[in-house]
Amino acid sequence: MGGAAGEALRVTAVAVLVFLAAVSVAAAGALPRFAEAPEYRNGEGCPAAADGVCDPGLVHIAMTLDAHYLRGSMAAVYSLLKHASCPESIFFHFLAAAGGGGAEGVEPELLRRAVAASFPSLRFEIYPFRADAVAGLISASVRAALEAPLNYARNHLADLLPRCVPRAIYLDSDVLAADDVRRLWETRLPAAAVVAAPEYCHANFSRYFTPAFWSDPELGARVFAGRRRPPCYFNTGVMVIDLRRWRAGNYRHRIERWMEIQKEKRIYELGSLPPFLLVFAGEVEAVDHRWNQHGLGGDNIHGSCRPLHAGPVSLMHWSGKGKPWDRLDAGRPCPLDHTWKLYDLYIPGEDGGGAASPASGPALSSALPASVFSW
Repeated sequence: MGGAAGEALRVTAVAVLVFLAAVSVAAAGALPRFAEAPEYRNGEGCPAAADGVCDPGLVHIAMTLDAHYLRGSMAAVYSLLKHASCPESIFFHFLAAAGGGGAEGVEPELLRRAVAASFPSLRFEIYPFRADAVAGLISASVRAALEAPLNYARNHLADLLPRCVPRAIYLDSDVLAADDVRRLWETRLPAAAVVAAPEYCHANFSRYFTPAFWSDPELGARVFAGRRRPPCYFNTGVMVIDLRRWRAGNYRHRIERWMEIQKEKRIYELGSLPPFLLVFAGEVEAVDHRWNQHGLGGDNIHGSCRPLHAGPVSLMHWSGKGKPWDRLDAGRPCPLDHTWKLYDLYIPGEDGGGAASPASGPALSSALPASVFSW
């Protein structure tokens, strides 16, 4: 085809391509809409609020922030504020993919605006995390989501957060608080400990590593010899970390050394957890299990429904494949997903149902039968 008709077709094709590119860029930068959360104020006896991040009266919470898990992060922040005795004393440190590149998210500035819109008085900072800092160290895992570079940002907390911050509570984005987080913040860390977390010594610790690891004469049980206690599994989605001891002990490099060995020998199958176990199992300061009622997202393959563990609940954790927002949107929620929804600030589009008013949502402790928190 030639002449004017051919030129018109070419111009139309170019225009279509430009339009599609613009739509693609807009979609990549778009974020869901969220309601503004109720504002919570300090109760009696709280330390006087100060402006700087170095204020010794602050409780420091560190989380990752990206587009896919933003809905979970918003609910987590809302629950932490709602149940805090001194919500104005909580400072949030969010780690976001630098430049918004890849599948993990959008520009950090867009994330900042979204958080500030829902929590106008929130004290927080966003720290760009470069994927190339860990990309060459990541190995294939049982679930593609576990290979995202942002999963490894917690290894860099001590490098990214201000030096005046003495410790931080690291939380995954799929958690929900049911208690005052200051109680977790005040966990005592003896001189020999860098990390505190709930331990699960009944779990089969050996299954977190391959047979090749256990049969290697240089690895296996020899790795854990001489530690304070026998190694136990702990979930890295809830940790109290002494950042000064972390820096002094060069723990990021210790973790990365195991990631390098994994590239050579394939000693585990499960994402960013095993390197933490290799470095800290047997050295973790144990925290009450109530602070990580984990596994509510099922396993890493099927994401089936699971109930709470026996015992009291201070923090619920949807670790595993099944996330409450995905299951709710799909119309296949698990029973506990309805509890998470009480803190969901997401505003559906025109084709979605109405969002529950966060201001009128009941407290977690009153939303469920008392037996849920005691068995």
